[in-house]
Amino acid sequence: MNDETSEASNSTIEGEIVEQEPAGNATSTPNLPAQTLPASIYILPLTEKPFFPAQTLPLIMNEPPWMETVKRIGDAGHHLVGLVMVHGDISDDARPEDFYGTGTLVRMHHPLRSDGKIQFIAEGITRFKVAEWLSGKAPYFARVEYPAETRQATSGEEIKAYALAIINSIKDLLPLNPLYSEELKFFLNRFSPNEPALLADFAASLTTAPKEKLQEVLEALNLRKRMQKVLLLIKKELEVAKLQSHIQEKVEEKMTQQQREFFLREQLKAIQKELGIAKDDRTADLELYQGRIKKLKLPAHAEKKIGEEMSKLSGLEHGSPEYTVTRNYLDWLTNLPWGKFSKDKLDLARARKILDADHDGLDDVKERIIEFLAVGTLKGEVAGSILLLVGPPGVGKTSIGRSVARALGRKFYRFSVGGMRDEAEIKGHRRTYIGAMPGKFIQAIKEVESQNPIIMLDEVDKIGASYQGDPASALLEVLDPEQNAEFLDHYLDVRFDLSKTLFICTANQLDTIPAPMLDRMEVIRLSGYLMEEKLAIAKHHLWPKQIKKAGLKRGQVSITEAAVRRIVEGYAREAGVRQLEMNLGKVIRKSVVKIVRGEAEKLHVTADTLADYINEPPYIPEKPQAGIGVVTGLAWTALGGATLTIEATKVHTLNRGFKLTGKLGEVMKESAEIAYSYISSHLKLYKADAKFFDEAFVHLHVPEGATPKDGPSAGITMATALLSLARNEKIPRPLAMTGELTLTGQVLPVGGIREKVIAAKRVGVHELILPNANQPDFDRLPDYVKAGLSVSFVKHYKDVAKLVFDA
Repeated sequence: MNDETSEASNSTIEGEIVEQEPAGNATSTPNLPAQTLPASIYILPLTEKPFFPAQTLPLIMNEPPWMETVKRIGDAGHHLVGLVMVHGDISDDARPEDFYGTGTLVRMHHPLRSDGKIQFIAEGITRFKVAEWLSGKAPYFARVEYPAETRQATSGEEIKAYALAIINSIKDLLPLNPLYSEELKFFLNRFSPNEPALLADFAASLTTAPKEKLQEVLEALNLRKRMQKVLLLIKKELEVAKLQSHIQEKVEEKMTQQQREFFLREQLKAIQKELGIAKDDRTADLELYQGRIKKLKLPAHAEKKIGEEMSKLSGLEHGSPEYTVTRNYLDWLTNLPWGKFSKDKLDLARARKILDADHDGLDDVKERIIEFLAVGTLKGEVAGSILLLVGPPGVGKTSIGRSVARALGRKFYRFSVGGMRDEAEIKGHRRTYIGAMPGKFIQAIKEVESQNPIIMLDEVDKIGASYQGDPASALLEVLDPEQNAEFLDHYLDVRFDLSKTLFICTANQLDTIPAPMLDRMEVIRLSGYLMEEKLAIAKHHLWPKQIKKAGLKRGQVSITEAAVRRIVEGYAREAGVRQLEMNLGKVIRKSVVKIVRGEAEKLHVTADTLADYINEPPYIPEKPQAGIGVVTGLAWTALGGATLTIEATKVHTLNRGFKLTGKLGEVMKESAEIAYSYISSHLKLYKADAKFFDEAFVHLHVPEGATPKDGPSAGITMATALLSLARNEKIPRPLAMTGELTLTGQVLPVGGIREKVIAAKRVGVHELILPNANQPDFDRLPDYVKAGLSVSFVKHYKDVAKLVFDA
């Protein structure tokens, strides 16, 4: 504190003396006779903590708001000023109501200004109370009162006891923080420890208590109460200091232990090296890599690269960054399964058994996989193949891939490429980058420890692209059997053979898959499940899985087939079985609650009691609509097949017109216009009023207007709706149709036949009209899908009109 005072008084760096008081001693007695204390003084604000009479400290204030106040203090002969704390954290814009009522009178020494700041040394003298503010803005001037009894007699036993307690607490603080020693020396140079009032103020100034608590000490005029408050604060400060010291000792002890262990380890290494029973880290690393190499069948180019890197490693310092980079690189090279292959289990009967055990339904998909495996059996290996499983969500694409891996006896690795935007995820980062790693394929090969695993790429239709590269283009090298025998990862920089790897990709649709990538894949479609298939899946897979997941015993909860059927019809109409599984899970959870509460030991869920377990079904029974101008069409979506009702009506006969609604895409709008043109020009041929469309304003609508719809397959459906309207005749029986119509009346083939047929059976329509060119697609459907259907194949719209209206 003395050093600070001396430095401030002697500083001349960019300093300007504002006003120098008459020669005097900066450390004179802080208490003046009452008659010499001014009745009115200027006030300066404090924000951090209050100033006590026992203190002498340098203070710094901003020059612009307080320069005038400091000048006026300098003009006064006594150089006295009041320091009062304010309520907020900013003092420059303080108002009289922001100040506390009690402050400390100080003498200002050596005021200096520099860089927009004013610095001076404040010597505490005595407490005061603000009696009246004589100015409402800076410079603040106030009339003050000095308490008559600021220091009480020191002869009382209680006061002495408090003083001794405070002194002992300060003594306990001294070993914990050396700064307290400097503060105490400065205090003892100026005051006697036998003055309890000053001792209390000094002890309070030592603490780091909140400013509100310290202000309470300043305002305490009764010495005993003041000393009580100070003793409490100094005790808290002592506890904090002890805790801080304890924490510091723990940290130092831990650091000392670590240093000791480090030195002992280094000495142990040196002793072992001298005795020849241990090697340094570099030698140990090289021997580790040599041991790994002996177990591998390295190609010549990989062996050469590893040899070069090991030679490089032997000449590097162990602690250098280049050593770490080279060691990590060698770790990757020597941990790859060079020449290690899983032996394929090419047993078709076993493969079919596994597929049947893992999946109900999907017979056509299983046949395709068996055909694929049969070719591998004949060749003696399954290699160089890329399968693409396409279908709606929840139909079992990923689980089919796992089943193929089980059937072949190969290791399986799956990762998703959906949303991938960086080609480095595929081909790795170059080693020049910090944290560089190989791509996903090399990581997969390392993890499965086999050079011919099955790698599944999920969501290949959702792969992205960005400024960081195009991952879809990077995949072309991986998925091309002609190129992946020499796949080059940027990190490895050594060609690796992926030609023995079987790649299985999954997608919900083909539209977003780049054509060059699609051309390399063998497409297998998974269309969705019928009611019977969903019932079998629930019985054999989903229900047992939920029972096990909930920790129930066999037979504790059972469900009838009718209840599962109602769940499928009312809650899970999608092509897959995810909603079915979720709703079965709800039934299980409700059942578990009843069992845990003791309401029942066993539960049997039926169709009648299903409402007690799950909410009302979101789907109502869907029935084909009938009426004049109303026709049921068939549509394909990424979630499976769906029926599509098309409505046509005559609005008025004031003028000719044609209006379309239903959030239709461009292709579907063109199909509607083609249907309108074709029917308008052939009304006489189909025994309708030839002038109907010349006089009528027709409105054609496709319901569920919030759902976007597009595609050409509703052409004949729209034409039939318009013809029904023109003939004023409704379709006599439930039927559904799909097919693209041309202006000459030709009916062209469409896609998604399986999904559309399943959608028709789902709603109870058993008579279908399909394009003649789609007959091979229908014939390839499983018998259980075709069962109970009456299907007519048409080449021209004349055939459609004859079937529907006998026209």
